[in-house]
Amino acid sequence: MPLVTSTEMFKKAYNGGYAIGAFNVNNMEIVQAITEACKEEHAPVILQVSKGARAYANHTYLVKLVEAAVIECPEIPIVLHLDHGPDFETCKACIDGGFTSVMIDASSKPFKENIEITKKVVEYAHAHGVVVEAELGTLAGIEDEVKVAHGAESYTRPEEVEEFVGSTGCDSLAIAIGTSHGAYKFTAAQCTRNEEGVLVPPPLRFDVLKEVEKRLPGFPIVLHGSSSVPQEYVKMINENGGAMPDAVGIPESQLREAARSSVCKINIDSDLRLAMTGSIRKFFNEHPDKFDPREYLKPARANIKELVRHKLVDVLGCSGKA
Repeated sequence: MPLVTSTEMFKKAYNGGYAIGAFNVNNMEIVQAITEACKEEHAPVILQVSKGARAYANHTYLVKLVEAAVIECPEIPIVLHLDHGPDFETCKACIDGGFTSVMIDASSKPFKENIEITKKVVEYAHAHGVVVEAELGTLAGIEDEVKVAHGAESYTRPEEVEEFVGSTGCDSLAIAIGTSHGAYKFTAAQCTRNEEGVLVPPPLRFDVLKEVEKRLPGFPIVLHGSSSVPQEYVKMINENGGAMPDAVGIPESQLREAARSSVCKINIDSDLRLAMTGSIRKFFNEHPDKFDPREYLKPARANIKELVRHKLVDVLGCSGKA
């Protein structure tokens, strides 16, 4: 099937108590690993591209990689989505360039300005058959060019969501309930340590999510900054020359709980990067004489694929939902 929008995906996810995985892609191996796992698990998927990914890999190359995945995986629905579009011009370029979904992130702007910018993107996107994700509230952390210092983030205010969605016409809404961008999502001071000495982050604000659900019944909600930062890959990186102390993610049990609610899309990025980096570091540590990218990228791709499979089955609950 050709690329699709997220409209039907989200309807099924909302009613079915699961979420769609939105995985950031930057190169061929990551696209292959994600879509092969989804094909084998018969799961729908959102492949998303950030402004930084477009600058790194080029818009055309990324679109063609995703089109190749559509040809190789015709049984599963695939959305091509712009993640954190910073302005109308970037969103327009992606809409005109083959994307089926865009996010306009004007969450750092005042409320009324956020509405104005989002509405402009929605009008253009809908006229071209493309859906729009918007954001209220800001997440701490770093993802490409999105940088918000800890302490400067703000939770979504449920009393604003009805006016925002009604005024903009957006198709889904990303909210801030305590998730955070990047692998270093929380400072040590924000966490507690369990009996094993492992850092445990503060729980997500499910009270905010529940209030948003009451005000927007049936409306698809999105969570950004939702990588769990698998400790096995943090350990693999550190044991093979890396230095990533206190890299902490969102507990997968909380993400599974969110997926059973109105959250229809969960963004996963850092986990894939950690799996790739850990695999490559380990390979070179064990094979210092090797230099062929095909040799060290192959195990990296395989590890990403198994990580995605785990997310589909155990966290998102979307295996078999294509």
